Amino acid sequence: MTKSKLALAAVVAALVLVFFALDLGRYFTLEFFKSQQAAIDAYVAANPLQAGLTFFLIYVAVTGLSLPGAALMTLVGGAIFGLLWGTVIISFASSIGATLAFLVSRFLLRDWVQGKFGDKLRPINNGIAKEGAFYLFALRLVPAFPFFVINLVMGLTPIRTWTFYWVSQLGMLAGTIVYVYAGTQLGAFKVSAGLVFAFILLGIFPIVAKKTLDAIKTRRVYANWQRPSRFDRNLVVIGAGSAGLVSAYIGAAVKAKVTLIEKDRMGGDCLNTGCVPSKALIRSAKLLSHIRRARDFGIRAAHADFDFAEVMERVQRVVKTVEPHDSVERYARLGVECILGEAKIVSPWAVEVRTAEESRTLTTRNIVIAAGARPFIPPIPGLKEINPLTSDTVWAMRKLPQRLVVLGGGPIGSELAQCFARFGAQVTQVEMLPRILIREDPEVSEIVAARFRAEGVNVLVNHKAIEVRVENGEKVLVVEHNGERQRIAFDELLCAVGRIANTQGYGLEELGIGISNTRTVETNEFLQTIYPNIYACGDVAGPYQFTHTAAHQAWYAAVNALFGTFRKFRADYSVIPWATFTDPEVARVGLNETEAKERGISHEVTVYGIDDLDRAIADGEAHGMIKVITPPGSDKILGVTIVGEHAGDLLVEFITAMRHGLGLNKILGTIHTYPTLAEANKYAAGVWKKAQVTEEQMRFLTAFQAWRRDAGGLGSVIGRAWRLLGKGTRIAPSSHTPQSTHA
Repeated sequence: MTKSKLALAAVVAALVLVFFALDLGRYFTLEFFKSQQAAIDAYVAANPLQAGLTFFLIYVAVTGLSLPGAALMTLVGGAIFGLLWGTVIISFASSIGATLAFLVSRFLLRDWVQGKFGDKLRPINNGIAKEGAFYLFALRLVPAFPFFVINLVMGLTPIRTWTFYWVSQLGMLAGTIVYVYAGTQLGAFKVSAGLVFAFILLGIFPIVAKKTLDAIKTRRVYANWQRPSRFDRNLVVIGAGSAGLVSAYIGAAVKAKVTLIEKDRMGGDCLNTGCVPSKALIRSAKLLSHIRRARDFGIRAAHADFDFAEVMERVQRVVKTVEPHDSVERYARLGVECILGEAKIVSPWAVEVRTAEESRTLTTRNIVIAAGARPFIPPIPGLKEINPLTSDTVWAMRKLPQRLVVLGGGPIGSELAQCFARFGAQVTQVEMLPRILIREDPEVSEIVAARFRAEGVNVLVNHKAIEVRVENGEKVLVVEHNGERQRIAFDELLCAVGRIANTQGYGLEELGIGISNTRTVETNEFLQTIYPNIYACGDVAGPYQFTHTAAHQAWYAAVNALFGTFRKFRADYSVIPWATFTDPEVARVGLNETEAKERGISHEVTVYGIDDLDRAIADGEAHGMIKVITPPGSDKILGVTIVGEHAGDLLVEFITAMRHGLGLNKILGTIHTYPTLAEANKYAAGVWKKAQVTEEQMRFLTAFQAWRRDAGGLGSVIGRAWRLLGKGTRIAPSSHTPQSTHA
């Protein structure tokens, strides 16, 4: 930090210190003003210019130094100067003071903040550069944060100083008038109609201001479009995956006229290339793994003859069996108009549909974008040329590859890598990060990786794919590890490094609908795009790419679209579960230990080992754990990770508990059927409960039970307890991971 910055920081710190050290805040109270009102009024009457200038300078100093008292001074200004002059003085003083605080923040901190966090702040900087004035105006008109916070934070952004000043002057004016008017009524210090009206204004002003601002934004965004005089439909939904189907279903259920447009297959990725086929394949692969473990179940020998093509045909039969749930016929019976064709949004209220037979334009009051996502193919030299398999195309395979490379250590890559290894392929899984399933805790990743290696999967972490070659007719993946390059020969390569939202080709560019830095459609908390009547949900909107979250978002999108005029609902992501269907399964909701540490959240960790569970032992699946994160000394559940057989099913009890505010004590007090895997949840709660017992409590119980045995009197038990009790601690402190036990 330069000398000038150090000097300014020292001056500001000294002034703030003096304010608090001398307790100058006592002069910024309603009681002080009331006690001095007569003297103040007399001084103002005798010296109006001097009084106004003094008040102005004090106000500038208070706001410039971000000291408490500006709100009270606004009321006092109205009381002593009246509505007109109070508004003039305070409007300019508050804007100048805010600008001084802005400049101090910019001078002292902006370079450091932008230098350290510039990459993360780039989207904010771009937004401020594009619409900084309007954004600041919204904050001033309807303050989501205290004004002093806005002053300091805006100083860290690229907004121009003059823009900050005039927008602040204009944006704070309406609020200043309301507060000053309240002060004029407050000066009488008695309940009057004017005072009541002033406080009503203070209460409703933010609501009125927000409605006004929303109307201005709406008018501006629709300025270049001609709104139809009437609409053919209430809702047009683009995409018939999980999000689109749920949106259309809700619309039809409330008797809206709904059109659902799908350019490929009803059911989207989940039915056709994702959840359903992958789980069908996993089931067949797991059966083979059980046959290979026959001796574990007391069976001397077992053998399975299978044809990989027949396995894949069975997968398609499963898809066909589930298909009617998502079919055109079903949704048509529900009242949804289903169109198989390509959609393009041509205006905020019109969607053009092209089918094999015709092209037509539908007018609609609302649009829901549920266009889904597709596998991402990274720009690795030579990769596209070999036509890699993806989670979309792998289902067309009928011949098992002898050597398979799976690129990616996430859920999709891990599930399929284990599957193909169980069918007999020689599988190499390549992950550039330090471990597979990177979003889970390290020990969870290691449990899964250890099982993979035991089943023959060659798990390569910290290996970066560099290039794909074809050498003498053989496909080769070149990877880099610790600065050295290695060659991996393969017959097929499955690319599973993530999915990217479908945001092109259906009109977003033409309408100016923004794309976020995660390459999803930009939406607000109500899932609205920049056009309030156009919503997005599911994979195309993020932030999660799960079927169940897509359906969850679809409820908000559809309900807000159809009833948002009366009430809108913010999408709730407070309790989002997910599962990876490897063997062992990994299921999770809320925080894990890694995230709690990264965020600096104080927590305790409780672990119950499923190897201790009777049913798991009987089933030959005695492995895995339940790991619960709680605040210190509280049974509130912050997060749960389960590793083991049917982890995704076991997680539901914890999801319900978190969603409805139930703690571990409630789970412990619930009867669980014996013998079931679900008992593990109760035993995990028991481990937590045991860890809460202190040594003092145990000593007292020892003394009490001893007294009960020898029939001694009350004095005896108190004496024993007094002798036994000492300075105690918890039996299992938060730094200790409790051992698995039937607690």
